[in-house]
Amino acid sequence: MNVFSLMKFAVLSLGFISVVSAQPFPDKTIQYIIPFPPAGESDLVARYQADISAKKFKQPMVVMNRAGAGGALVWSALNTYPADGTTVVGVNIPHTILQPLQEGIQYKTEDISAIYYYHFTPDALMVSADSPYKTYQEFIAAAKKEPGKINLAGSAQYSANHMAVERLNKLAGVKINYVPFKGTGDLITALIGMHVDGAMGYLPLAIQQKSKVRTLAIATEKRNPALPDVPTFKELGLNWVDGAYRGVAVPKATPLVLQQKMSDYFAQLNADPETKKKLEDSGFVIVDVPLSKMPAFMKEKIPQAMEDAKNAGMIK
Repeated sequence: MNVFSLMKFAVLSLGFISVVSAQPFPDKTIQYIIPFPPAGESDLVARYQADISAKKFKQPMVVMNRAGAGGALVWSALNTYPADGTTVVGVNIPHTILQPLQEGIQYKTEDISAIYYYHFTPDALMVSADSPYKTYQEFIAAAKKEPGKINLAGSAQYSANHMAVERLNKLAGVKINYVPFKGTGDLITALIGMHVDGAMGYLPLAIQQKSKVRTLAIATEKRNPALPDVPTFKELGLNWVDGAYRGVAVPKATPLVLQQKMSDYFAQLNADPETKKKLEDSGFVIVDVPLSKMPAFMKEKIPQAMEDAKNAGMIK
């Protein structure tokens, strides 16, 4: 074997070792539970992650949808799942902060042991492409003309979508009804078919369905390249840049070494160039909040979400 062959073998071996070391559980399958129906943002990203996990890191990962109570069904059961690192659950902020304020919710914010947050999705106000409302101004004018008549669909109660509708009511001086669905995937048909007047969803949905929906405004600092004609709420005079964070959690009893291992693995999936580009082109804003930064992140987000909810009129 010549020197070149030896070098080639060494490089290939290092690549193999790198892939193997990246696998948290080479002989097991990671169960990835999404607490919303298929076709929503959480489901879409989980399937991207599962695909890249299998193809690039040879780590099997199965995505399962268990929708109910706007995510609360799964989050209430999170700490009953196997605490061996092989079960992860999708989690959302501000949902897991605000939902426990509702009567009957069976979990508390501190019950959720998040290990990694990977992206942020900005709010987006949408109507069907067949809607009579062509602009944000026309939509708000109609809402002011007949208070309480217009309704907007959204994913879950005490969620980012719910808070966004209440914020719109307060900032725009209107009274619009919020209609909660199990998840984004469930409300698409109602939105496109005009069973509701519109939806308060997220930017990825607005981009994904841009041939079938008309987006009136988005909660970003500047316009999105995929929707260059859509104004930001800030352009329209509303101080509004907000949305939802998504990540993964494990049962509280999961040993810290396994929590760290899974946090590192999801960070690796999130950093994959192919997945990163696919998500950013789809309207997702990539973030990187690992286990080590989680206490500081939650210390910032909990009071922020509570204050936002208070300002939006959701809580006193």
